[in-house]
Amino acid sequence: MTTLIKERAKSLNTFSKTNLAEEILRLKKEKNAIILAHYYQEPAIQEIADFVGDSLGLSQQAASTDADIIVFAGVHFMAETAKIINPKKRVLLPDLNASCSLAESCPPDLFREFIDKHPGHTVITYVNCSAEIKAMSDIVCTSSNAEKVVASVPLGTPIIFAPDKNLGAYIMHKTGREMLLWDGVCIVHEAFAIDKILKLHQKYPQAQFIAHPESNPEILKIASYIGSTTGMINHVKTDSGKEFIVATEAGILYKMQQEVPEKVLIPAPAKEDNTCACSECAFMKMNTMEKLYLCLKNETPEIHVSDEIREKAIIPIERMLNLS
Repeated sequence: MTTLIKERAKSLNTFSKTNLAEEILRLKKEKNAIILAHYYQEPAIQEIADFVGDSLGLSQQAASTDADIIVFAGVHFMAETAKIINPKKRVLLPDLNASCSLAESCPPDLFREFIDKHPGHTVITYVNCSAEIKAMSDIVCTSSNAEKVVASVPLGTPIIFAPDKNLGAYIMHKTGREMLLWDGVCIVHEAFAIDKILKLHQKYPQAQFIAHPESNPEILKIASYIGSTTGMINHVKTDSGKEFIVATEAGILYKMQQEVPEKVLIPAPAKEDNTCACSECAFMKMNTMEKLYLCLKNETPEIHVSDEIREKAIIPIERMLNLS
């Protein structure tokens, strides 16, 4: 057993004796660190975070922070984006293996071939992709601003949209713009079962069905509201309905329920049976309070992006932020 492993084992043994939240707060203050967490993180991490949000909100927070260290409780592409925006700051990710099925569906070498086969296209990439893919892009978008980003491209200009084909198809429908779509999907949003959703609606006939645009077209066809994670939270806050069936990663329900404690929120069921009867992102759930503590304590794992990639990737990201 190496010295590092022994040290980490010793730290883990103290978790039962130490209030993790207090230790994390102490380390955060001591090191002038900020914790950014996505809505899909476990509740304890959302509670300890300085800011909880969707990809757009987190990118905006990363761009405006004066902290020396950014701890990103999310997945790898999110931490990479924060590093691209803040090259001189240390960006940490509690678990370096917290990847993204959508980002993995778009390998840089194959995407480069795809772009080369379709010259003259404006390349719009969803933020759920690697730094290398962003570096090949003209502008980045999130589910919150994808419609606005696509509308910013002059009419008559052909568009490549990657990597999420479901989001791309939805934006095509909303804007009336034809786009060449990369064949990528999010396994979390692909997992919803329409037959189970319809059966669940029979049990809750008054419930509105709301969905994230990364979901399959057949799922979106039956939704009464389609929007980003932040959009869905705002919808349940402002809508007069009292019951909602929610089709996105189940972690959103924690923040959503805090906003509307009087309303009934039901996770949309997944195709496969599991303990939560919902759709969860295994990558998002790789981050834990213990890993967050060790990450701050040891200042590792740290995210690195080469200068060559960063200098190219920052351009489409800044274009998105300026539009937003």
